[in-house]
Amino acid sequence: MKIMVCPLNGPRNITEFVCGGDVKAVPDPAACSDAEWTDYLFIEDNIAGEVDEWWLHTPSNTWFIARRNTLTDEILATMTVADYFDSKRSAADAVAGAGGAA
Repeated sequence: MKIMVCPLNGPRNITEFVCGGDVKAVPDPAACSDAEWTDYLFIEDNIAGEVDEWWLHTPSNTWFIARRNTLTDEILATMTVADYFDSKRSAADAVAGAGGAA
């Protein structure tokens, strides 16, 4: 049995989860073309290796982010949406701070 750790509910059987696709930047719907919006909605990068994906724990209706290796199907980490975007924001701030100090 394959187990995934839900950030809210802990370790659960993988059958309780649904993958929502890659985490990617949302284009501005008021400014992007129909082709750009369609690509955002329907086109996945299909990366071989580590990817960040949206996952849903269906019994609790909890969305979260999982880092998964698509070559081995190993789930490397799971985190709440807030923790994921906080870590991305902190990393971007660190890069901006390092660039400003040079």
